[in-house]
Amino acid sequence: MIFNPHNLGVHKVLKHVPLNAVFDAPYKRALKKAVNIADLRLIAKSRAHKMVFDYLDAGSDDEISLRRGKDAYTELEMHYKILAGIKPPLDLSTKIFGMDVNLPFFGCPTAGNRMFHWEGETAAARAAETHGTLYGLSSLATTGITEIGELHNGPKVFQLYVWKDRELVKDVIAKAKEGGFGALALTVDFTWYGNRERDIRNDFSIPPKYSIPQIIEAVRKPAWTYDFLSHDPYTYACINTEVPADSLAAFVNSQIAPEFNWSDAEWLLGEWNGPAAPKGVVRPEDAKKAIEIGFSSIWVSNHGARQLETSPATIDVLPSIREAVGPDVEIIMDGGVQRGTDIAKAIALGADSVGVGKPYLWGLAAGGYDGVNKAYDILKVELDRAMGLLGTPTVEDLKREGPSLIKRRHGSSRDYPDRYAFDRGYGGGVV
Repeated sequence: MIFNPHNLGVHKVLKHVPLNAVFDAPYKRALKKAVNIADLRLIAKSRAHKMVFDYLDAGSDDEISLRRGKDAYTELEMHYKILAGIKPPLDLSTKIFGMDVNLPFFGCPTAGNRMFHWEGETAAARAAETHGTLYGLSSLATTGITEIGELHNGPKVFQLYVWKDRELVKDVIAKAKEGGFGALALTVDFTWYGNRERDIRNDFSIPPKYSIPQIIEAVRKPAWTYDFLSHDPYTYACINTEVPADSLAAFVNSQIAPEFNWSDAEWLLGEWNGPAAPKGVVRPEDAKKAIEIGFSSIWVSNHGARQLETSPATIDVLPSIREAVGPDVEIIMDGGVQRGTDIAKAIALGADSVGVGKPYLWGLAAGGYDGVNKAYDILKVELDRAMGLLGTPTVEDLKREGPSLIKRRHGSSRDYPDRYAFDRGYGGGVV
């Protein structure tokens, strides 16, 4: 095991020295001034250890898919209706996995949230509860199923990887059912681990390896560092609280099953016996096959462009998948979303709901619950505005009229960002 100060009980001492508020004060002020998701990204970048921020921010290989995932939305124009005769408040409510929610978007299940802020998954669950929307919990979460179930009484989806150990799978999904999770998402695009070169360059590990560069960076980021040193060490609480976070790579490598196939998926559906979606679909024929073997929903995703480089932008493949499965099959989509207008475009082109990853995780890294809540607030206001200007007062109206409202255009030199745009968050994608 990698040596770390928790072995010496440093956190048991520092938790009685409440300096978190002091270190976090400038970031709280910045959060109040944040205007958009790109602002949250910059705050997260300034607060978090570089190793941690890059883990969150990066894609695979040359990050081509990461950039394309965001750029794809700029190629879609919104051809709005005029004099639609609507007035606020608009109705943003819908159903996800058959469960009523107040918003047509939600935070995707993502691993190891306590890495970004000590509140971790509890902050994300509380923010989802505040906004009355779905919460997604990763099977590699650093907060347990029971604790999340107590924090979030609304609709919840549990994410599962393609594990080898069927007894482990049965145990985990049984806990999810007991914890009030009404739907299951099987991640099907993680049979190999993506090549995330920022992690390699940063010598990424959980916890840090305490090399000279890592220590220097920790000193430069006192708010994140004090968070880490003054709280209990991470464990992967949904699987086994005895599995320390620094064993993640070894555990994943030992449990991920590249040989997992459609027959295995059928077995899993029989064990779960409830609403479920394969998460990671980009091909129409795979979507049709998934419905044929018993999945109730389709989750269009490319794992936030963190797996196979040059995988397609999900917004680009969404219409073909909608055409393949027909109008009645639920489709969830994530990928590249950083604006409420992006959410509106996805719904208009065939998604029933939209998952976001990086936007809420940037908020989490920037300020815990307050940051996640800010991300939801920003996206909600932007979506409401987009729907109002489009002339679609409800989510159902947006879905019904969407194909006539969104048109693809050819790119031009005017679409390219200025030299400072990347630092403002241009080009980010979704986990």
